[in-house]
Amino acid sequence: MKTGKKILAFLLAAAMMVPMAACGSKAKTPEDIQNAGKLVMATNAEFEPFEFKDGDEVVGIDIEISQKIAEKLGVELEVSDIAFDTLITALQSGKADIVAAGMTADEDRKKNVDFSDPYFNASQAIIVANDSDIVSRTDLNGKTVGVQLGTTGDKYCTNEDGENDITVAEVKRYSKGMEAVSDLIAGRIDAVVIDNFPAEKLVEKNSDKVKKLDEALTSEEYAIAMPKGSTELQKMVNEVLKEMQDSGEMDEIVGKYISAE
Repeated sequence: MKTGKKILAFLLAAAMMVPMAACGSKAKTPEDIQNAGKLVMATNAEFEPFEFKDGDEVVGIDIEISQKIAEKLGVELEVSDIAFDTLITALQSGKADIVAAGMTADEDRKKNVDFSDPYFNASQAIIVANDSDIVSRTDLNGKTVGVQLGTTGDKYCTNEDGENDITVAEVKRYSKGMEAVSDLIAGRIDAVVIDNFPAEKLVEKNSDKVKKLDEALTSEEYAIAMPKGSTELQKMVNEVLKEMQDSGEMDEIVGKYISAE
């Protein structure tokens, strides 16, 4: 009986430790990254112009910003291209040092990661078919809307907190924005809600079939995420962002990928 009790106690202790380990995330310091000799930046390369594929290479605004951070640290940049809804998990599990992915620094995410100062103001846009009768956000009521899984657009359309006055009939989630637009063109969904600049790129490539409405759904700020408690790393990243903004380099990088209209 004593042996059985000891085994039971051990199993209970182990069961209690598993969720604690799963929820924990080790803070990263600049020294940790320098000792590793590389900065691992996780992203989802389906978000042009912030991150996208040019052949086999991942390029975009966030990659160039991350390269500047790596240079400040004196290390190589390693880009890890993974699904958007696994980015925060990658930070928490130690598989990535930072996330730069056109990620909105919202309150829910701040519970799990630390964010840098914002580096870009963004909004959510609506894409519809050229012959669609949807002309404003209120027309989304009762419609089937496509979103990229885990994004602000997903949160907006799901509307679990009831903060929005829009109630869609169904939210269809996709790993890539282009997959949602393909379903829109095929008539399987009524609209797509995605960040404004990626929306412009998607419409540009399919302008004979889809269009972007002028009305913006939200106002938000992109920031770079890192493991909770990474105070020193956060300070250093903020310094790099400020240097880039003060020197005009940030505007140059953004202008390189986003043409003024």
